[in-house]
Amino acid sequence: MAKIYTVVNQKGGVGKTTTSINLGAKLGEFGLRVLIVDLDPQANATASLGVERHKLNAGTYELIIGTGKASEIILHHARYKISLIPSTVNLSGAEIELIDLSDREKRLQKVLDPLREDYDYIIIDCPPSLGLLTLNGLIAARDGVIIPVQCEYLALEGLGQLTQTLQRIRQNLFPELTIRGVLLTMFDGRTNLSADVRAEVQKFFPNLVFEAFIPRSVRLAEAPSFGMPISVYAPESTGAKAYDALARELMIGDGFEIDLENKHG
Repeated sequence: MAKIYTVVNQKGGVGKTTTSINLGAKLGEFGLRVLIVDLDPQANATASLGVERHKLNAGTYELIIGTGKASEIILHHARYKISLIPSTVNLSGAEIELIDLSDREKRLQKVLDPLREDYDYIIIDCPPSLGLLTLNGLIAARDGVIIPVQCEYLALEGLGQLTQTLQRIRQNLFPELTIRGVLLTMFDGRTNLSADVRAEVQKFFPNLVFEAFIPRSVRLAEAPSFGMPISVYAPESTGAKAYDALARELMIGDGFEIDLENKHG
């Protein structure tokens, strides 16, 4: 059964999409079956994998509304060794349409649960908000959420609100919801600031911060414009090595028996 993780933070620009596609691609390189779900109307994950959403007939919207079949919508990317449920322009209206649907918070969960036997990992990329789409992403997170946190002074701003939202979901909708880990992004080891932020995040989330962290990287910023994950665009870059380390940490923690010494991606 696939591990389902949702990458979430209501703040924009913290590395949610970057983490979703690059972690997913790296897991795929290690031989695991990976499905990325683009739950963001901006479709950044879709575009970052070289898919032109204006040419698509269906995507995440049709699945959660109930007018599409996963077998007809999932795209298989042989080069990057991952699959994708893309986002289309239709998803921008989903927040309003979901209000009138039954089980509106669990639509994505019902779509993904039957797919768990087909994959090892399902990674959901959420929009920068705490609306109904993100709520669907959180309730679908059978194995926890991954929270990217940018290494800046305001890094903890909004995290209190996010943790309160997680707690409300546990109490009212999905008691099993957990935090799989907090990922520090845009880390600059040359500054005291990044070290200070890391210390504060570790206080805020004791024992939940990944050892791997993602550095500031021009290559990471460039890769989406070429429609490539960093492991393909610049495999020897610091960003690629960082996501390699994160993938290994995640796999080891999840109990996957893989030859980590010989698999370099």
